[in-house]
Amino acid sequence: MGPVTLAIIGGVLWLLGIVALLTGALPTDDALAVAERVWPILLFVVAVTVVAELASKAGLFDVVAARLARVARGRTALLWMLVVVLAVVATAFLSLDTTAVLLTPVVVAMAVARKMDPLPFAFVTVVLANTASLVLPVSNLTNLLASDALGGGHDPIAFLALLGPSALIAILVSVAVLTAVFLRRLPRTYPDAPAPAVADPLLLRVSGVVTVALLPLLVIGLEPWMPAVGAAIVLVAVFAWRAPRALGIRLVPWSLLVFAGGLFLAVGALEALGIGRVTSVLAGTGDDLVSLWQLAGAGALAANGINNLPAYLALESAAGSPARLAALLIGVNAGPIVTPWASLATLLWHDRLVAAGVEVRWSRFVVLGAVIAPLILLLGVLPLALV
Repeated sequence: MGPVTLAIIGGVLWLLGIVALLTGALPTDDALAVAERVWPILLFVVAVTVVAELASKAGLFDVVAARLARVARGRTALLWMLVVVLAVVATAFLSLDTTAVLLTPVVVAMAVARKMDPLPFAFVTVVLANTASLVLPVSNLTNLLASDALGGGHDPIAFLALLGPSALIAILVSVAVLTAVFLRRLPRTYPDAPAPAVADPLLLRVSGVVTVALLPLLVIGLEPWMPAVGAAIVLVAVFAWRAPRALGIRLVPWSLLVFAGGLFLAVGALEALGIGRVTSVLAGTGDDLVSLWQLAGAGALAANGINNLPAYLALESAAGSPARLAALLIGVNAGPIVTPWASLATLLWHDRLVAAGVEVRWSRFVVLGAVIAPLILLLGVLPLALV
């Protein structure tokens, strides 16, 4: 599912939503409520995408990866763990799409330059892009929706208190399985490689400062779009001065905006028509362990069947408590690593691998996800029930 296909699907969803609005199936007040809820989230997505794309154009991710390889001093096991940390941090603060789209080609190039198979490192980025997206509200679009549903704003401390243990379990399970499967296939040591070329050192330094400054601002309780928009404005201004050709309309993820906007409108119409009665049967009720497993499982199955964003929106109304919302997030964030279309980040990851000339079989992805996802669902829900 490329950007064009995504935009076409989004356009169809917009038409269905507009028809529902014109026919009265979706009341105007409900549509306005959807718009009021969604615009800050989509604005954040646009702003953080612009920041990540411009930082990438400045060479920030390439330089960071090269520094990690130098810190590891030829020891593959240490480099492996440093790449894991980089993937977790990138996902937690800059969202799963940033890790899948921008970090994947960087770690692939880093591995190739050091005479190593790039595929194990590529699997680190795609798996952790999904499973580590439970850490903060800004890590995933579904998290922003859930923290909004919980009320009290996008409070990262409250979110961590609720989902922190589950997020840690998801990360540890992912890393354990990935390490067991892939690390032994890599050489124990690797040769050094030249440092990546930097076209404009000033752009690199400014991008680094802006990105580092943005990370804590995303977790101090501000609305996420505020610091993200500020960082995007700074970088756009600096690039307009130093490298105006790097700016363009392609920096904005238009296809994702069209798809997400149409999806929100269409699901709003379905909710007005009573889809909640259907999803409540699938998701069950209650905050006991079995009920939470049922909800997380329903979320994972729906995400792997269609996609994690519509899966979350369809099941949100059936998650009426903080623990149930957290269980749903475990299902739709960490669960969609079995089918290729379950997460947009996975499809974008595959596109970047193809562009880099790296061949990956979907069967390998499916088998790996079929091991990791159930383990995370079983273990990650446990802290919610214990609390």
